[in-house]
Amino acid sequence: MTTLPSYDAAAGQDMGRDMGRDMGQDVRPRRISRKATGADAVFEHSARAVGASVLVITGGVGLFLGWQAYPTLSRYGFGFFTESAWNPESDVVGIAAVLTGTISIAFVAMVFAFPLSLLTALFISEYAPERAKATLVAMVDLMAAVPSIVYGLWGYLLVMPHAGDLAVWLQKNLGWLPVFDVRGADPDAAVVDASRYVSSSFCAGIAVAMMVLPMACAVMRQVFSQTPQGEKEAALALGATRWGMITSVVLPFGRGGIIGGTMLGLGRALGETIAVVLIISPTFEVKPNLTEIGSNSVSALIAGRFGEANAAQLSALLAAGFVLFLITLVVNTLASVVVNRSRSGAGTDA
Repeated sequence: MTTLPSYDAAAGQDMGRDMGRDMGQDVRPRRISRKATGADAVFEHSARAVGASVLVITGGVGLFLGWQAYPTLSRYGFGFFTESAWNPESDVVGIAAVLTGTISIAFVAMVFAFPLSLLTALFISEYAPERAKATLVAMVDLMAAVPSIVYGLWGYLLVMPHAGDLAVWLQKNLGWLPVFDVRGADPDAAVVDASRYVSSSFCAGIAVAMMVLPMACAVMRQVFSQTPQGEKEAALALGATRWGMITSVVLPFGRGGIIGGTMLGLGRALGETIAVVLIISPTFEVKPNLTEIGSNSVSALIAGRFGEANAAQLSALLAAGFVLFLITLVVNTLASVVVNRSRSGAGTDA
């Protein structure tokens, strides 16, 4: 059997350079490039202009909020973040209470939205019949188009009474946890005071969960759909069940999408306004009691006080908005980084 000689690419390139020098030619690697013309050039410049405009607008919003918030931050200093009361008439302004309420509502929302969005994405990508997938995807996407006020009315009229009953049960069985304790209420009383269990962070969080679910589900479903078919078939060929294939192949592959989708949903939950305004009973108190009446959020504070604010109060509201802007920007940026650095995010844009 004849053995073919191996080819050394580097030696071949050196030989080509030597031959070129012997012939008096300067041999260099040719740079391959093509200047965009016509429609390609228009599309390229338009895409760059749109991308740059988005960055400029986002940066402009941040600079505007920072500039308007500077008088408040310079006047109250770090106390602006530690003071819970909001009483501009007495020169007492702080966002500790509303910032705590914002985080509490977002936390409750993600506790409900995360498992629902994950299971929905898995069902659509792995279990749903092919003919039904397009319909299910459209239905989930349509949930994102529902106005916030509709979710707010749904939460106020339908969710809040039942959420109050659930809060009573949680205090009765898990009341030893501060988050489920309701001060001044006795769940074992013959007649339970239901008004102590409504208009809380718990009720508002459930409504917000339905608003962030479509966004988180869309990101997760897109990532799950990119799982290599060969790896899924290999797991099934080795004897794995459908659920075993999901836990061993799909979920590890989509870990970045799960984290990124959850964080993107959290970023939206932090800024929801009208649904929260319709449900909560505004208070300015830092408390860990999620199921107790009374809560607040930064966006609800701005929406409720903006119309009657003078110049100094407006600066304080914009300072609160600036803090919320920075938190949301950081959360969304981290979500994009997580998705893009994951194996599943190699071909996605988050």
